[in-house]
Amino acid sequence: MTDLYIGLMSGTSVDCIDAVLAEFSEVDGELRCHTRAALGHPITNEMREAILALCAPGPSELDRAGQLDRRLGEEFAAATLAVLQKAGVKPSAVKAIGSHGQTVRHRPPGSVSTPFSLQLGDPNTIAALTGITTVADFRRRDMALGGHGAPLMPAFHNAVFRTSRDRAVVNIGGMANITELAADGQVRGYDTGPGNALLDYWVKLHLGQPYDADGAWAASGAPHPTLLNRLMGDPFFAAPAPKSTGREAFNPSWLERASAGLEVPPADVQATLAEVTAASIANGVREFARGGELLVCGGGARNNDLMERLRRRLPTWSVTATNEYGIDADWVEGAGFAWLARQTMLGLHGNCPAVTGAEKETVLGGIYPA
Repeated sequence: MTDLYIGLMSGTSVDCIDAVLAEFSEVDGELRCHTRAALGHPITNEMREAILALCAPGPSELDRAGQLDRRLGEEFAAATLAVLQKAGVKPSAVKAIGSHGQTVRHRPPGSVSTPFSLQLGDPNTIAALTGITTVADFRRRDMALGGHGAPLMPAFHNAVFRTSRDRAVVNIGGMANITELAADGQVRGYDTGPGNALLDYWVKLHLGQPYDADGAWAASGAPHPTLLNRLMGDPFFAAPAPKSTGREAFNPSWLERASAGLEVPPADVQATLAEVTAASIANGVREFARGGELLVCGGGARNNDLMERLRRRLPTWSVTATNEYGIDADWVEGAGFAWLARQTMLGLHGNCPAVTGAEKETVLGGIYPA
């Protein structure tokens, strides 16, 4: 028996809404996940700027957040209908939607007196416009149990990528996170630091491009030793897990502070930022095991320069995109939120306490009936 679920995700890169129609089945007790259809639903420049403006304190936040919540719900619904049309599937055939929403503020334990995480993209609007039961608000139950509410993908990675060998899965989106799947069955994971967010910011600032295609601009420069040391000296990198982060910590102001007093050519800054992403990931991978398989997903998997930096830093690891293991690197997170919706609808836990630091396993999210 197979079930269809849709996963919706807009990450810290704020480049588009990922919509994935995933088919789940169990064969001999093992879960199978097949992507029936997927697409990236565009986010307008105006909406992207509105999202980014809410990622830091500012005036009229409540009014702006309330309106953007509804507008994003409409866009998530449009992404759902578009992926269904692409697949030729009716809404009635889908069990549920799992919508992560768009994070605009993430304050994990240790950053504020009362930790919280806020995602926009009204699930009531999604359910009303699609006619499909929607599961959303996945982070806050984990946080209510003392966890970080992130990263959420390690439980899904464990369900679909586990093997008898040491294997790590790294998602490189706006931020980057690692899942460690040990041969003995243990699961560990955490955010490693910045992924593509600052790379995208810097190339847009200097070249007017939305991203550094294939990492070509970074490859044309050379990492600046002093700037690299300053950036890698951030306490987050040495902090123990569980840990999570976001634009609140790794943002243009962070880069500006580290660059103070230095004259670094823009291409060299880009190369340095790429090296920070690669180094912080590689440090985590090396702490996990001496060698094994590293599966990469997210937009960073399409950055050839970044992949080569990882391979140079991890010579005893095979570094490949998840495409070779059954799920396209662009759609792993979307499939993961489809899986989380499935877990919730089945009354099964979706978090991994060893990753988030929560007190116990728990069912995640709220259910918004069609």
